Amino acid sequence: MRDLTALPDLKLALVQTTLAWHDSAANIAHFEGMLESARGADLVVLPEMFTTGFSMESEVLAEPEQGPTYAWLQAQARRLDAVITGSLIIRAADGSHRNRLLWARPDGEVLHYDKRHLFRMAGEHKHYTPGETQALFELKGWRIRPLICYDLRFPVWSRDPHGTDLLLYTANWPAARRHHWNRLLPARAVENLCYVAAVNRVGEDGKGHAYSGDSQVLDFQGETMLDTGGGDGVFLATLSAAHLASYRERFPAYLDADSFSIQP
Repeated sequence: MRDLTALPDLKLALVQTTLAWHDSAANIAHFEGMLESARGADLVVLPEMFTTGFSMESEVLAEPEQGPTYAWLQAQARRLDAVITGSLIIRAADGSHRNRLLWARPDGEVLHYDKRHLFRMAGEHKHYTPGETQALFELKGWRIRPLICYDLRFPVWSRDPHGTDLLLYTANWPAARRHHWNRLLPARAVENLCYVAAVNRVGEDGKGHAYSGDSQVLDFQGETMLDTGGGDGVFLATLSAAHLASYRERFPAYLDADSFSIQP
């Protein structure tokens, strides 16, 4: 493991709120009004499909790869001097539709991760193309790996071969299965010896599905650092690299982990 002791603390802002169904303009205006409360954070996290809600109407709702929301995220990252991230419906250059997380940096660079595991119980696999590769982003020396909603259920995809410091989940996870969310997130923290941050939405979508929120930040032992419950707002947490390094030194279970590779 690399030396983490010199890394600065990482300040997170988790944005948990309702989403207007299939109304990108309304959602963008709503988030823009909330984001001033995130000022001072290093990383601002929005829910999955934050411009539309979790929709299967990819043909109608998809934006081009560098469309209006891409530009909006760039502008907000510059304004807040922070990385801002969340997923939306993208029509890729090859014509496929992706549930794509965009990672917008203050310097204007935008990276992305495409959701790997598509939620077949809603037919997501019929309307979107899955991603093939994990992503690993760096922020202030921290290694951060983004994942999207249903990815949480698949421990091999979440398993860490990279020395990840923070697993980041953005989601539209329904209230009907909130107990799965609240059990799986601590498991991912414990098995990967890393922090976990997860952002979900609240309210009801256009299909009548309710969302309970439960956005949270967990430490490397799966202990709760932040639990938003069903609140609507911007919630802040600070991660300590020194605490993470100390725990990994005291309990280096990663040294006994199995070696593996993932095929596309």
